[in-house]
Amino acid sequence: MEHCGGSLGSLILVVAISFLVPILLYQLRLRIIPVVVAEIVAGLIIGKSGFQLVGNDAWLELLSLLGFIYLMFLSGLEIDFTSFLKKSSGSGGKPGFSPLVVAITIFMGIFLFSGLFAWGLLWFGLVNRVFLTTLIISTISLGVVVPVLKERKLLQTDLGQTLLLITVLADFFTMILLAFYVSLLSRNMSKMLLLLLFFLIVVAIFFIVRRLVSGKVFQILGRSSIQFGTRAIFALILMIVFLSESLGVENILGAFLAGTIVSLLRPKKEFVHQLESFGYGFLIPIFFVMIGAKLELRPMLTDTRVLLTIPVLLVLMFAAKWLPMLLLKRWYAWREVMSSSILLSSKLSLVIAAATLALDLKMIDATFHGALILVAILSCIVFPVVYNKISPKAEEAKKTITIIGLNHISKPVAQDLAGEDLYSVKVYTSSGSDAAGGEGEELPGAVHHVSDLQTETLRASGAFEADTIVFATADDDLNCRLAKLLQAGSGKRVLVRVEAPDKQAEMTGEGFEVFSTLYAARTVLRALIDSPGALKLLTEEEGTIFEVTIDHLPYRTTLLHQLPNLENVLILRIYRGESYLIPHGTTEIRLGDRLLLSGSSEAVARFRQSVQA
Repeated sequence: MEHCGGSLGSLILVVAISFLVPILLYQLRLRIIPVVVAEIVAGLIIGKSGFQLVGNDAWLELLSLLGFIYLMFLSGLEIDFTSFLKKSSGSGGKPGFSPLVVAITIFMGIFLFSGLFAWGLLWFGLVNRVFLTTLIISTISLGVVVPVLKERKLLQTDLGQTLLLITVLADFFTMILLAFYVSLLSRNMSKMLLLLLFFLIVVAIFFIVRRLVSGKVFQILGRSSIQFGTRAIFALILMIVFLSESLGVENILGAFLAGTIVSLLRPKKEFVHQLESFGYGFLIPIFFVMIGAKLELRPMLTDTRVLLTIPVLLVLMFAAKWLPMLLLKRWYAWREVMSSSILLSSKLSLVIAAATLALDLKMIDATFHGALILVAILSCIVFPVVYNKISPKAEEAKKTITIIGLNHISKPVAQDLAGEDLYSVKVYTSSGSDAAGGEGEELPGAVHHVSDLQTETLRASGAFEADTIVFATADDDLNCRLAKLLQAGSGKRVLVRVEAPDKQAEMTGEGFEVFSTLYAARTVLRALIDSPGALKLLTEEEGTIFEVTIDHLPYRTTLLHQLPNLENVLILRIYRGESYLIPHGTTEIRLGDRLLLSGSSEAVARFRQSVQA
């Protein structure tokens, strides 16, 4: 009973610290420091290097292990495999620039230079494991790079896509190569065969899970209130982790591959946020606090080899990124190349994973393990801050809208949108489809005349390269046919004009956003009778109602009143999935929420920029 009380007290202390750390960072205006780094520092204070309030504890060890496994799962979940299929956005007019080809070339260069530097460290007697050191130098922290790119609004640019792809490649292959390296060290061919068998079973599990998820049972249970999706995720993680341990494979690889399986299934943002909330809200902070609690700084501070290795590793981590990144000099300015190299030098989770695994396998001692943790912490503090200081600010990309069909309905809307600084509008028309004639004179440069409004013609003219596509011709059949052909795998927002009531029901049932002049007229008349004030709000120049989707939040748990740039903006309603919430100051905002708000165009534009990536 005494042991149980001690365990519970240690657990309460660690959980309390994980609760207080974000508050302190916010109050002290230290948001440039990643929360996980602050948690490790807090662990140093209460652990072996500090007041020794937390020691070896069974409960904390178990929860820390679960946090480590869940962190590796989320690392796999963060990998967006669709980024490999994205084409160059063409921003900045970079001829011959392909983000995927350039990313693969740079990653190969990073791995090559990391290997050369590792041999150099071995020659000087600073390390004794070349391949492990190569992996540590070459890895990049996806959890640090992605938030920084989002904050700088670079993810939709060619440079941002390239940096993301390099990070994904480094994250994925480092974990896979680490698993193979551990198997090779065992000098047991059967262990290598078991590793290959494990990969084959994981592939089979992916196809089984993908089929189950698309089945009727999962669809029905997924909409229920029993959090069936979360149960399924934890069952998947534990099953693959158990399978990995049964086959003699490291459990962190099993958790990582479980995350990649879920990522390949393309879960909704709301569901991913729910999974992240549990991990970063409970298990993962315990792991990072315990990392700091177990570190002993005194031996490191008295070991000349370790003190020399830490700055040398930091310099080599940057050099291994900077030298291959010089390839980008063909398309980008010196400051962009230099700052990108600095950002990619950030590392955290995988270095900690590799160091922890190496310590467990007795490949390194506790002192060098602590040095690697310190290197990871310093890289997360120094490199992102320096990047923000020297990186040139990216120009704000306007949302692109394509309107198919120029007529009395689409023309005034196109004029309004073109007059705002938020959108880049293109209107496509042909003489045979709409009364185009001279109706594009008020939209100079925005109207594109094509021979016909067929899919091949529109695709060849670049009409579908936009964030939102509006099919607004007077031909219902043409609008529906074009929308259905585009919708398959496009991932774009598609609005369709349909006047026939039966076709409206059909298209709405298939998930399209449908509008109709007849329905709109009826709605406006009813609103004029019932709620003239609401209609005035919708139609007046200032105070127009807007809808903004939340793609970026300042904190992992963000309340409505904590959202930036809320001045002169009124939040009317919050849509979440198929339901909605009445907004209050303490309402928790989640990624994917759609906020209905009112305010001036300038105020809404400022708010939109702060919550969208």
